[in-house]
Amino acid sequence: MSTSTAPAATLRHFLVDTDLSPAEQSEVLDLAQTMKAERYRHRPLAGPQTGIVFFDKTSTRTRVSFAAGIADLGGQPLIVNPGETQLGHKESIADTAQVLSRMVSVIVWRTFAQSGLQEMAEHATVPVVNALSDDYHPCQLLADLLTVREHKGRTEGLVMTYLGDAANNMANSYLLGGVTAGMHVRIAGPSGYLPKADVVAAAEARAAETGGSVLITTDAAQALAGADVVVTDTWISMGQEDEKEARQSLFRDYAVDAGAMAKAAPDAIFLHCLPAYRGFEVSAEVIDGPQSVVFDEAENRLHAQKALMAWLLYRSGLATPPEAEPNAAAR
Repeated sequence: MSTSTAPAATLRHFLVDTDLSPAEQSEVLDLAQTMKAERYRHRPLAGPQTGIVFFDKTSTRTRVSFAAGIADLGGQPLIVNPGETQLGHKESIADTAQVLSRMVSVIVWRTFAQSGLQEMAEHATVPVVNALSDDYHPCQLLADLLTVREHKGRTEGLVMTYLGDAANNMANSYLLGGVTAGMHVRIAGPSGYLPKADVVAAAEARAAETGGSVLITTDAAQALAGADVVVTDTWISMGQEDEKEARQSLFRDYAVDAGAMAKAAPDAIFLHCLPAYRGFEVSAEVIDGPQSVVFDEAENRLHAQKALMAWLLYRSGLATPPEAEPNAAAR
């Protein structure tokens, strides 16, 4: 009997965009493109194994894409809505992580505090995925980068401009995920609504590795000049409804309308993670126009997240890629 001396696989999680190195991010995007072409070839959750998806916030695209994605991977999605478990109040996150790890193969959580995700990952023995937190939305960025690849052929060297509320989770992830993909990321918003210094520093450090760059400005025209990709997000996120009128006035100069798109490159594409509020952060003319790829972007949540979950399971030694399975060459 032989004994393998190969090192044990390291458990991998995805809590923030920079949890993937530039090469690893590219691997995930490559896998996403493969999975989009061959939707049911990869079945790392066959059994079916269970993938649990917690929602502390309401959702449409995240809910459907993870549920459909887990099923596509051969698994059984278990969707848990707010108030349906003791997670974080009657039972600690640490204890919950240990219990779940004995029952499910992947833990996905759409929540508020990033610290909760970090604690879950510290105690889990299966991959943990950030499906959105107050600080980051890294799964959305994978879908967006996949969409840029499809429409532009690459991400490296392209200029991606984000306008609007630049102090939110989307701006943070556009910074970190964009420079990881080798992009020149420009973030524009009003003073007081710009990314925190630590996020900017992390993005600049990653940009130094990839040849990307970071620009933070209050000047929308400066950010838009020649941009290949123009992005925005809602000005009023969940919990900010009482600030609606004030925020609409504050961000008005950062709206993406025909005039704004005219400052970008002639073949620029427009992205929005949705839901969108036409007439506020984006005009109907832009989001419903020929430069908009928002519905490709929405579909790509499915393919990018499937690829991410499969990649995490493969890299963690918890599943085997189809090409590495016995008799794969004969199929």
